Amino acid sequence: MIKSSMMKILAVIALMTTASQGFTAQRVPQTSCGALGMVVEAFPEPEGGVEVSPVGSSLPGSRVKQMEELKGVKSDLGTPYEFWLTAEVDGTLVKEVRTTILKDASKKANFPGFRKGQVPPYALPKMTTFAVQEAIIKTVQAVVDCYGLKELEGDDGKVEVKEDLEDICKGYNVGDPFQITATINAAYDPAKQPAVSEEEEVIDAEVVEEKVKDQGEVSDVFQ
Repeated sequence: MIKSSMMKILAVIALMTTASQGFTAQRVPQTSCGALGMVVEAFPEPEGGVEVSPVGSSLPGSRVKQMEELKGVKSDLGTPYEFWLTAEVDGTLVKEVRTTILKDASKKANFPGFRKGQVPPYALPKMTTFAVQEAIIKTVQAVVDCYGLKELEGDDGKVEVKEDLEDICKGYNVGDPFQITATINAAYDPAKQPAVSEEEEVIDAEVVEEKVKDQGEVSDVFQ
């Protein structure tokens, strides 16, 4: 099941503060995110599958395909499948999440050699990594909602982002969008599927009845 990692992020921030005792900025390489060109391995789209349409407004740069049915897995929502998805992570979202993380971190920050509440420069790349991670999670959640899906619960709710987080962050400039691909175990959420009105059902029934009548008349001609 997809869950927000914000509490985990704050816990790591607190751990970084504690672990920094006796630690100097000069000894910490800033390799998580830099200013070099961003190089991320491209993962090809799997063959086959059924294209899924969004149930509402579409997300720019997003696509979803229904892949194989999950054997041996049960869901109260209906038949569970593995879904493949690709989506663009909005750079503005990364920026907003990073700002929130820095604000929360400044409330807890107590690094040696820096005034209380100040986040040292050597910790900033890690903050950016956390922001990228959280933005990816939020984007996957948005795609799931947009396409009328619901992730499976418990151990069956597997979500796998194909791109490596460290590779994304190498040379990443905060505010830039980037593309991700992922697979997720989910089912179609009945509550999010388009409802068929009674009027549409009546019209469909009339169309079927008319077709049956026409077929009967054609059969009479060839008898």
